[in-house]
Amino acid sequence: MEPELEAEGLKGYRGRALKILHDACISVGDMVKITRGDAEYEGYLMPRSESGDDLHIVIKLGSGYNIGVNVTSASRIERIGAGVKPSYTRSTQQARRRGLRRVDIISTGGTIASRVDYRTGAVHPALTAEDLYSAVPELSELADVEAHILYSELSENITPQHWVGIAQKIAEVVKSGTDGVVVCHGTDTMAYTSAALSFALRNLPVPVILVGSQRSSDRPSSDAATNLLAAVAVASRAPFAEVAVAMHASSSDKRVCIHRGTKVRKCHTSGRYAFRSINSQPLAVFDLEQSDLKMLLPEYAMRDAERRLELMASFNQKVLLVKFYPGMDHQALEWAIEQGYSGLVIEGTGLGHVSRYLQDTVRKAVEAGMLVGMSSQCLWGRVNMNVYTTGRDLLGLGVVPLEDMLPETALVKMMWVLAQTSDLDEARRLLLTDIAGEISKRTLLDDQTC
Repeated sequence: MEPELEAEGLKGYRGRALKILHDACISVGDMVKITRGDAEYEGYLMPRSESGDDLHIVIKLGSGYNIGVNVTSASRIERIGAGVKPSYTRSTQQARRRGLRRVDIISTGGTIASRVDYRTGAVHPALTAEDLYSAVPELSELADVEAHILYSELSENITPQHWVGIAQKIAEVVKSGTDGVVVCHGTDTMAYTSAALSFALRNLPVPVILVGSQRSSDRPSSDAATNLLAAVAVASRAPFAEVAVAMHASSSDKRVCIHRGTKVRKCHTSGRYAFRSINSQPLAVFDLEQSDLKMLLPEYAMRDAERRLELMASFNQKVLLVKFYPGMDHQALEWAIEQGYSGLVIEGTGLGHVSRYLQDTVRKAVEAGMLVGMSSQCLWGRVNMNVYTTGRDLLGLGVVPLEDMLPETALVKMMWVLAQTSDLDEARRLLLTDIAGEISKRTLLDDQTC
């Protein structure tokens, strides 16, 4: 019986909940009222995850939030109106306003391009960049948008090969005359991609803004539309020409921080304010209510349409990022030496330290021709390996102190550096050269936010 009922419009429901809905002639999308004792709930009937139980009925309240109501034999459910069945209609034609600057949106996937899968209850990539444009019609007031679908990947699936592909696509649209680029990307590894693009896209003439969302666009608390609007506005009008990340500054919808691509980290698993600039102020802040961009850093690469982009999109993947911890076995580093790795970034403690028990293995790595750099596990502050004996010993072994670079930025930069040169002296020089704002001249003593 249940397959037939699903065809009637009760997708995902089974058992007791399915029978109750069927007997009441209710299908997904209908407006219903559920009465349990003195409590009443009204909302649109939503599909269920097939992996869910058969005890609850899910409805969307007027507030936009979904709730699950446990139904028993004493519960009463009635259909009080026919609703619109869940659907998504793709845009067939983009609205255009001539005279606006052109912004190219490149979609790679992630939550900002996602919908909830009601078969499993999971969030999965479902939208193309063009779908995003049609879902946020306000974009037509900000820019003449060109949409491109490049990948449909959750960010944990993004690899250095994807970085190369994204950089190449950006170079293509930049050379075609765009005024700015927006890259829709999942948030979990967006900081790695922003760092990679910061090194791969040399001499940028226009802004490249990565944007994501912490909440999928079918949730009432979604930050997808506001983040995208801010990213497009910044890409079209910002005075800088750098790679940056646009994400909410707080839990409210008032401001979006624009973070320099080499100085940003995701610091919260689910908060809309998850992204923070580390050892630096954000590059800028965009006021969503006033539609106003305010620059916060005094030094940045200026927008210049005459500048010619130089694409240097290659990365040596034989680089390892290792987090030191008490009792760490030296065999983890021995493995990298045996596998012929070209580089090693150590995420050390404090000012840049590892146990004395690892120092002999570090020496072997340097002697094997590996480029070894030291970053810190601390979020804020700067590596200084001259203060304590352990640090000085590591310096003597040939370990390169990586100033105030984030470990993930240091990893990406070393991958990029070792793809540009095989000469270790030149590689060390490039690693310690500030190329895309990854090394601050002065580390801030306190946390700076926008």
